[in-house]
Amino acid sequence: MAEPQEVALTAPQPDPNEKLVKVFDTEQESEAMVVKGLLESAGIECNLTSTATAQDSFPGLGGVVLMVREEDAEPARRILAEFKQPASSDDDETCEINVSIAEPPAKA
Repeated sequence: MAEPQEVALTAPQPDPNEKLVKVFDTEQESEAMVVKGLLESAGIECNLTSTATAQDSFPGLGGVVLMVREEDAEPARRILAEFKQPASSDDDETCEINVSIAEPPAKA
């Protein structure tokens, strides 16, 4: 009988021997996780690295750096640039509604 194999539940990471390029950095881990998800949904594998320093000694320093393979750097930067652009006004689905309010009847 064959032994059950373990299944990795983590996303694949770039090979540490490959040249990695920084494409994004932030002080907020939550923001880095959103960007990581955006890139991974486009098929670009990412490496998230914390640059946290001792907050007692250097308050305000540190953060998170997102790195990708060198060949994925330009596509990743394009995706991030597109994501940062505001939506065009042509996509605006709002409309104006004119509402008239009737005056209450005068008291006799």
